[in-house]
Amino acid sequence: MADNHGREGTPLGRSIPINLVDSRQTRIHPALLQENFVRLQTVLIALVLLLARKSPAQQVFDSHVHLWEGEKSLRQYETEAKTAGIDLVGFGGMWFGGPNQALSGHPDEIRESNDAHFALAKKHPEMLPIATVHPYDGEAAIEEVTRVAALGFKVLKLHPHTQKFDPSDPRVLAVVTRAGDLGMIVLVDNFNIIPGDSEKLFNLALAAPRTKFIYAHLGGMNFRFWNVIRAARTAKGLYADNIYFDIAGTTVLLKDAPIRDEFVWTIRGVGVDHILLGSDFPQFTLAETLAAFEELNLTAEEKKKIRYQNAQTMFGRRP
Repeated sequence: MADNHGREGTPLGRSIPINLVDSRQTRIHPALLQENFVRLQTVLIALVLLLARKSPAQQVFDSHVHLWEGEKSLRQYETEAKTAGIDLVGFGGMWFGGPNQALSGHPDEIRESNDAHFALAKKHPEMLPIATVHPYDGEAAIEEVTRVAALGFKVLKLHPHTQKFDPSDPRVLAVVTRAGDLGMIVLVDNFNIIPGDSEKLFNLALAAPRTKFIYAHLGGMNFRFWNVIRAARTAKGLYADNIYFDIAGTTVLLKDAPIRDEFVWTIRGVGVDHILLGSDFPQFTLAETLAAFEELNLTAEEKKKIRYQNAQTMFGRRP
């Protein structure tokens, strides 16, 4: 005769199929039903927690952001990044570009804009402020480089195309040399919009070996040129290894291109530790930049360096 322990005194905890059903009433034993229901609940809760768990967001430093409308643009940029779930640990912000042109003959206006931009960075320490001058302003440009370096700017941006100057002009060499002597990094547009862009910038870096350069966009659609660095590194006494690149814009433009693997080959040729991530906001969003970047055939460690670690080393930024 069965008791509360099951047939012939067998404890309920043991797995004996005959005890799962009361043969006289053809239904699940109430005690077993409750026990198995509790187990099922435990499994379901564990499954829900596992599915809800998200991989930690990758840290990102965006080295190339245009703030055409100052703080309004900054808030728009950061809101978009947050909405996309991006762990934005910092970005390099510029006030010029688009409607804001830093042309020659207006050194006072450039000075005022640099000051306003630095004040904005004080309110938003996540932003690395980037200043500019116009090389053709001569002594006024040299004085402004000296002044912004003393304020605390770490990066000076020059744009041969929009500022309408020739990178091979001696006045450009004077400005970048002064910036390098003061410990500033010089960011220069390098989308190859003007004839001889990359060639002239390569010669500029050779002529100013103590200055560290970041050439934006890695040459754009003419990125292949920069494999010249493979050869330059083998020439004793020629190259100071002072050229770095951001891949703003170019990454997105090449996202489905048949030459994308060549782009990766070039990134490795110039050195993964010489590459920075950039979006070129507002032309491209950081979200679409990261989506295209993830499609590049780079290792996880290489992507980590480009996404944030190289900026940490170059700019002294901390998480």
